[in-house]
Amino acid sequence: MRTPPAPRTAANTPYATTAPPPRAAAPAPAQAPTTRTGAPPPAGRPTARERTRGRPGWRLRFAVLCLIWGFSFLLIKVGTDGFAPLYVTLGRLLFGTLVLLAVLVVKRERLPRGVRTWGHLAVAAFLLNAFPFSLFAYAELHISSTLAGICNATTPLWGMLLSLVALSEDRPTRRRIAGLGLGFVGVLTVLGAWQGFSGQDPAGTAMALTASLSYAVGWIYVRRTLAHTSHSNLSMAGGQLLLGTVQLGLVTPFLAAAPDSLPMLPLLSVLALGALGTGLAFLLQYGLVAEVGPTTATLVTYFIPVIATAAGVLLLGETLTWNTPVGAVIVLAGAALTQRGPRRAAAARRPSESPPQP
Repeated sequence: MRTPPAPRTAANTPYATTAPPPRAAAPAPAQAPTTRTGAPPPAGRPTARERTRGRPGWRLRFAVLCLIWGFSFLLIKVGTDGFAPLYVTLGRLLFGTLVLLAVLVVKRERLPRGVRTWGHLAVAAFLLNAFPFSLFAYAELHISSTLAGICNATTPLWGMLLSLVALSEDRPTRRRIAGLGLGFVGVLTVLGAWQGFSGQDPAGTAMALTASLSYAVGWIYVRRTLAHTSHSNLSMAGGQLLLGTVQLGLVTPFLAAAPDSLPMLPLLSVLALGALGTGLAFLLQYGLVAEVGPTTATLVTYFIPVIATAAGVLLLGETLTWNTPVGAVIVLAGAALTQRGPRRAAAARRPSESPPQP
């Protein structure tokens, strides 16, 4: 679940949208469209309405993104039935990269330039894609897709915990610290701590929680190193996924046995996981952040475990005890509290955050 951020965000976006805008043209006639400040838009730049004309409403795209990321955990589970976890992740990154590169070609955009930029993107690709994607795939060999989806929702809690040790620019408040404590109470409820975690695989759960922690670290790194780049979000995302694919492509043949067959259902699951859950989801995510802002776009985080749970129970026949949905609600309530505070308004204006990518 959440590759972002709290998040690009993924852009959710994690990267600056464009270079500084050109100098405004001479005042237009009174009837011409104006910006929120009342000034005419810069010459040659389309208005927000013109940019979104012809596209589905943001609420529809928001719902589609929730469904895509919510079903990602089911797709991972099905994919690992036929392929080793690293090959599931490699296929996911490969198909996602191909989608973004195709869009780059259509839009006639180029990949980023500069050794320093590519160096930061390599780190981001590891923390937000190659490492957490692989951990979730390995985790689902041992735990249900439902539990993996709930673990993904702890990313905002890890982000808050990191802020307590000064790894983030967001300083903690009493409300956010309370949300952190509440969230981890929810995690213990999901795992059935009073029963000694019976029925839960500790290794699989630890891998899923570590993957969520990697998302949080990755978003902080991206905001600090790449938030002010002049490259487009699409260009940066394409470069990031390309590097993640290369990273896994270099190590996977040495760490996992190559598949001796291509079972149809797992293969289709990996294809959907990459083309939809990574490639298309990146595009939807960036568009939502640009249109409605990161605060609204981040709400996708709270729908992912709900959809993952429903998909796992209804389609995979996974068992569901009372503590799982109750704990999930507590986790989401705590995560919501960690996103509230005096800096919330400022965050809403900053295009460098997004929901974590599952």
